[in-house]
Amino acid sequence: MAQRLPAAPPVLPGFTYVRPLGTGGFADVFLFEQDMPRRPVAVKVLLEDLVDDGLLRMFNAEADVMARLSAHPSILTIYQASISSDGRPYLVMEYCPGSLGSRYRREEIPIAEVLQAGIRIASALETAHRSGLLHRDIKPSNLLVTAFGAPVLSDFGIATAVGGRGEEEIFAMSVPWSAPEIVDERIAGSVPAEVWALGATLYSLLAGRSPFERPGSGQNSRDQLKARIRRAVYTPIGRPDVPASLEAVLSRSMQREPAARHPSAAQFAYELQLVQHELGLPHTPMEVAVDEWASAGAPVDFADDRARGPVRPSVAYESRRPERARDRGGRRPDEGTILAGSEPRRRGLSAGVIAAIAVGAVVLIAAAVAITVFVVGGS
Repeated sequence: MAQRLPAAPPVLPGFTYVRPLGTGGFADVFLFEQDMPRRPVAVKVLLEDLVDDGLLRMFNAEADVMARLSAHPSILTIYQASISSDGRPYLVMEYCPGSLGSRYRREEIPIAEVLQAGIRIASALETAHRSGLLHRDIKPSNLLVTAFGAPVLSDFGIATAVGGRGEEEIFAMSVPWSAPEIVDERIAGSVPAEVWALGATLYSLLAGRSPFERPGSGQNSRDQLKARIRRAVYTPIGRPDVPASLEAVLSRSMQREPAARHPSAAQFAYELQLVQHELGLPHTPMEVAVDEWASAGAPVDFADDRARGPVRPSVAYESRRPERARDRGGRRPDEGTILAGSEPRRRGLSAGVIAAIAVGAVVLIAAAVAITVFVVGGS
């Protein structure tokens, strides 16, 4: 099926449109340039005809989750979220010029790079899990590469709370990288399922294909992949430079039973560090948020479906005019009855008007006296 064309980009104050970056099922992504400070940004815009309460909940949750987690160096940074003048919600995010998902099928990615990416993304996931959040869509195309060559985790559009189950639970999956319990819709997300997805993603980066794909067989339909995932029989990658220790780590992460997998993303990262040590590679540090940071702040409200757009600011201030006494009806002595939509009428003359009248009267009297003197003297 042909990919659809992106919708027209929104007009955003302070941003200049450059070009489209990609399209998805619910949104388009555009490249803009921010005017102040000057920098390229990626703007994700929801499709106008799809915006409803459910999509607004997902949008608000994605913005709030990214705002909570993007201080982590391996999670995509969000700068702003709002609603455009034509009513489309949008996110302004860090622009990443590359993606690991665009590379693994056309080139062999070095083991050192895959191990480094795995440890960094596992650290990001461990931080999210300690904050009570699940990503639920880990796959190669969601591992972007920054302008400095660092991998970051993106697309928190279907994130949810750890152990949470709402009335409208979403069973969304990217089948080639989903765990058996996700494929069977027994659960919508869990820490063991995230470990599986990350292991399957690293397998893909090394093998150039998803773990249960059979290249050249023509038998890789969605249903056929699901059937193989349910059996979860690990197939070695087959690259001569992939050591048995790395195959063992990936095999453990993709065990059919969740309890047989790594108990946490941190443990998965630690075993990848052991492989680095075995191969004589520099150790990639684990960057995991401390518990005080993870527990700080209000929890993300996944039920929030409000259209949270721009708000007109208002500043309360006290008037310097003295308050005059009011009568028992609540009116000041100089206030009359004011009809709706009419301006208040003043009963008396202002001090300025009275002064002007007095000056005019004095001038008239002086003029009359002068005329009388002139007439009498002339006669």
